[in-house]
Amino acid sequence: MLAGLLLTSACAAPDAPATGPTAREVGAVLDRRADAVLDHDPDAYLGALAPGATKLRATQRTELANLADIPLKSWTYEVKAVTEHGADKVTADVELRYRIAGYDTAPIATRRTLELTRTGAGDRWYITADRPGEGAADQLWQQGDVQVVRGTHSLVLGVGRDPGELRRVAETEDLAVPAVSAAWPQPWAGRVVVLVPDSVEDMAKLLGSPEASYRGIAAVTTGEVGGSGRRPALADRVIINPQAYAMLGTFGQRVVLTHETTHVATRPRTSTATPMWLSEGFADWTAYREEGRPVPEIAPELAAAVRRGELPAALPADDDFAFGGDPGKLARAYEGGWLACALIADRWGEEKLIAFYEAVGDHPGRDGAVEQAMGEVLETTPQDFTAYWRDYLSAELG
Repeated sequence: MLAGLLLTSACAAPDAPATGPTAREVGAVLDRRADAVLDHDPDAYLGALAPGATKLRATQRTELANLADIPLKSWTYEVKAVTEHGADKVTADVELRYRIAGYDTAPIATRRTLELTRTGAGDRWYITADRPGEGAADQLWQQGDVQVVRGTHSLVLGVGRDPGELRRVAETEDLAVPAVSAAWPQPWAGRVVVLVPDSVEDMAKLLGSPEASYRGIAAVTTGEVGGSGRRPALADRVIINPQAYAMLGTFGQRVVLTHETTHVATRPRTSTATPMWLSEGFADWTAYREEGRPVPEIAPELAAAVRRGELPAALPADDDFAFGGDPGKLARAYEGGWLACALIADRWGEEKLIAFYEAVGDHPGRDGAVEQAMGEVLETTPQDFTAYWRDYLSAELG
């Protein structure tokens, strides 16, 4: 349950906006709608909807009310494609982007598919349907009224949860942020948005993935890794599974949120070149860094394997971190990654660990990334490092 997950965002691809007179007309409708969201103006917001779309108007009124307490800095729509169905009906593929004031330096993006009809006085376009785009996940305000709790370094947004529970999450996150800053000295926002849905089912909907993937997983981080630099990065969110998170004690909850917050802080230096053992291992190393717990207590699955004479032959592969399989194998992967990072910190020093992480992430691709960084930063080879790691496991866990 202490495991976290580094996800790439399921946000829209960086395609160009649609052009043409119809796209511009639809865009003008959505610009007025975006202004209405920021102005908290229900009448203007609903004014973009077809007067006869009774069910849609009721749903949209509720959603607008649900997000009323979220401190929005920006809310924009961009029309990506328009399909015309005759002269007066279109389907528009739209990207919604929004930022939370004081927390997001980059937006969250999601796809919407809208149907519009041109009718009435002034030949206006009205929205007749509004649904998630293909592959798009839920947004929190679509699941209910969003409660907002502000911490010193955190903003916690919850649906259907007790306010005291949300306050405790904020207090724990406020401990996690300084712990991450102490371990990761590179500049980062130092603020985190945490989402607490009502259930694991709702958590899965926010992630656009099957519910079974997250049962027993206390929290995950969403965000974008491996960006090319051709478009802005997208904001991170820590999403809590309230049932699994509640089963953890104070120590476990602190470890989980520190782990996930590490992913937020290290995101700019994490890329597709970064293996899972390094990204997850570094997050765990940060989370356990000042806890003072015995190594076998933190790595019980791997300790049991070592004592059985089953010393791993190689560092964990990315596939070893897949959820839904053998939970013991998954735990050993996380524990092995943590101990690999602990080895670097102990043998070469914490500064070298950070430099190694950055060097791997800065490599243009996966091939050769670890090998080059080990040679340049640690002055070793993957073969020798693996041997050091196996000796370290035997010494710490045997």
